[in-house]
Amino acid sequence: MGFSYRHLHYFWVVAKEGGMSRAAERLGVAVQTVSTQVRELEQALGCALLRPAGRGVALTDAGQAALAQADLIFQLGEQLPAAVRAAATGPSLRLAVGVTDGLPKLAVQRLLAPVLDAPYLRLLCHDGELPELMAELALHKLDLILCERMPTPNPNLRVHTHQLEASEVAWYGVPELAQRCERAMSAQTNLARAWVEADVPFLLPSAHNVLREGVDRWFEQHGQRPRVFAECEDSALLMTFGAGGMGIFPAPTVIDDEMTRRYRVRRIALCEGVQEAFYAITPHQRIGHPLVAQLTQAR
Repeated sequence: MGFSYRHLHYFWVVAKEGGMSRAAERLGVAVQTVSTQVRELEQALGCALLRPAGRGVALTDAGQAALAQADLIFQLGEQLPAAVRAAATGPSLRLAVGVTDGLPKLAVQRLLAPVLDAPYLRLLCHDGELPELMAELALHKLDLILCERMPTPNPNLRVHTHQLEASEVAWYGVPELAQRCERAMSAQTNLARAWVEADVPFLLPSAHNVLREGVDRWFEQHGQRPRVFAECEDSALLMTFGAGGMGIFPAPTVIDDEMTRRYRVRRIALCEGVQEAFYAITPHQRIGHPLVAQLTQAR
């Protein structure tokens, strides 16, 4: 019995989802249908590709080899529609980028700068949380992810993480709040204490953001608890609230010029000892996107 690409696709989805039930839900078919398709593939290849593992399944050695080849096949399949459209409508070079919610949006253009002048570039950007973007990267719906933290290691997902840039972090606010902070600083060398005692409102990234971890440590080191007016998951919303005078907020200094011009805020002082790094996550693949290689090698 020969196998079809349908058999391979069902196996590929099971491997990515880690179980027959989750694969069936994603494919919109019965679990029995998925099981039958995978069993027929195993019969055609003459070896077991999956083994039970808890409530799901895990790959055998043969399954790992089959998944690696399936990744290449379906990666090319994902590129087929775009290639056909490009041939029909004229030259273009598609680059699909995932951007995490916590990454300052003003930094995205800066990070993509090495490839933005590529001829016929067609840039597709998707916002989201890192886990969902990692899933899209695994399915070859994205060419890379730009984010502010290292991904959690996943043995079933082969990726490369490249640090593109690191930046100091400073506090920013509208001129009125900046002046209030500066007056408090003139009477107190401990910035955090001066601002807390002056009842300055703070705008902070949400708890899962890596910048929040650094800012929380900064307050702890100074023995202070800030008055937090708002916590924002999205960095653009944080800056918008800051521009509205609702509080002072932390941001990387590499976007200082663009941010102060666009949001009409001022840098008040450095958040000493706190840095924010920016990363690109790319899939492990034999046939790499030329712009991804150009972007990661430019640093």
